[in-house]
Amino acid sequence: MFSISPHPEKDPESLSNVLRALAGKYQVPGAQLAIHRGGHTVAVAIGEAEFGSGDPVGDDTAFPSGSITKAFTATVAMALVADDDLDLDLPVGEYLPELGADRCAQITLRQLLSHTSGLPTGPDPVTAASLRRYVLEHCRQRNLVLPPGTAFSYSNVGYVLAGHLIETITGMSWWEAVELILLKPLGILPTFVVAPAPYAPQRQIVSGHSVNLATGRTVPVQQNEPLAEAPTGSLAVSAADLVSLGRMHIGPGAPDVLPVRFAKQMRRAEPGADPFGLADGWGLGLAVFRDGATEWVGHDGNADGTSCYLRIDPVGGCVVALATNANTGSYLWQDLVTELRAANIMVGGHGVDIAPGRRPAVPAASCVGTYANGDDEYQVLARDGRLHLALDGEIIARLALVDDLTFSLHEVVSGRLMNVGRFHRDPASGGIDGIHTLGRFARRRAPRIPHSRGSSAAERRPLERPIS
Repeated sequence: MFSISPHPEKDPESLSNVLRALAGKYQVPGAQLAIHRGGHTVAVAIGEAEFGSGDPVGDDTAFPSGSITKAFTATVAMALVADDDLDLDLPVGEYLPELGADRCAQITLRQLLSHTSGLPTGPDPVTAASLRRYVLEHCRQRNLVLPPGTAFSYSNVGYVLAGHLIETITGMSWWEAVELILLKPLGILPTFVVAPAPYAPQRQIVSGHSVNLATGRTVPVQQNEPLAEAPTGSLAVSAADLVSLGRMHIGPGAPDVLPVRFAKQMRRAEPGADPFGLADGWGLGLAVFRDGATEWVGHDGNADGTSCYLRIDPVGGCVVALATNANTGSYLWQDLVTELRAANIMVGGHGVDIAPGRRPAVPAASCVGTYANGDDEYQVLARDGRLHLALDGEIIARLALVDDLTFSLHEVVSGRLMNVGRFHRDPASGGIDGIHTLGRFARRRAPRIPHSRGSSAAERRPLERPIS
């Protein structure tokens, strides 16, 4: 394995060598890495835009950034706050009269940006053709998974509502507002995975890829971002573009776009926003990663077959951005962080470290059941003496209780630690009534009671499926 130079911002060859080696290890067809430190920025690109095409990834090639789009949406919203067009703590119903009491009008912009609105992850499938229609269909009291302002639960619905708020205040579409308020001032060429006319892609967008390391198979995949969820994941950017966004949070930043004190607000962890298993805190559009005395902020993004990462050290003046066009880019990122830390770039962790604790105080059997967050359904299953987690009927991980209420999740095939989570106990009854996993809170559903007569064998079977 190659090593990164102690001064990678001045040595692009060492970055290219490490990035190429890690891409080969995880069968990532193409990737970009950009680092800004000490006032210098270096960006490198390796591999192919689509597997087997021979079409090289360039420094300006755009990668579908997935949820990193939310950091851009949040920045635009904060620019409107800085201009006194929006207030972080006013109910959004003050700006959106179409929201009645049954449509979450009491939620604030602060809660939307910090994922403490209580809104669910999102509907599946998305049928709304506009942000406004999406909001009217899905921002409803009955869909809340938590009371607003009480706890963290990652929500695409919340960011669509924030995008609709931006459209209402500016009189522009979300795409126009992001371009004019943020992208153009930062010198970023507007590129979207999905957009209404006239937003045809102005530069190359890589193909995502599904990689199976066990079989060695690599398959290009199409992006499937719904138009109405654009504020949550439709931007395509380069690693250098992500560095441009990150530099707003170091030194003087970009005060013409976002004054320094509002950038600081974005980076400050909100009380009650505990993204257990994802990060150490959450601000207004940015995750917070603590490593001793150093505090990094940033965001991760996974689209269809792409994985992208942004980390910012505002005090040390360092920004690190990675863009990859494979689902295995998450593995590449974990190894890259290790290499960067060896080069004394102490990139903030990904928030999933957990040590085995005391003997589990929660009986495994009490955790088995079905939990729901919007249209997402999680099942905790007991098979062969082990707990497993299934999402929408597909087993995704082995679940191991490591302490009272806390568990680790390991991929079924590789055994890799993929996340940690915890069960939630009803303070009144003491029973398990919810689960925090993958950044989402899901409420436990009451078990279905079969009919005493005439129930089919299927109705009497427990909610579990064999491991495939």
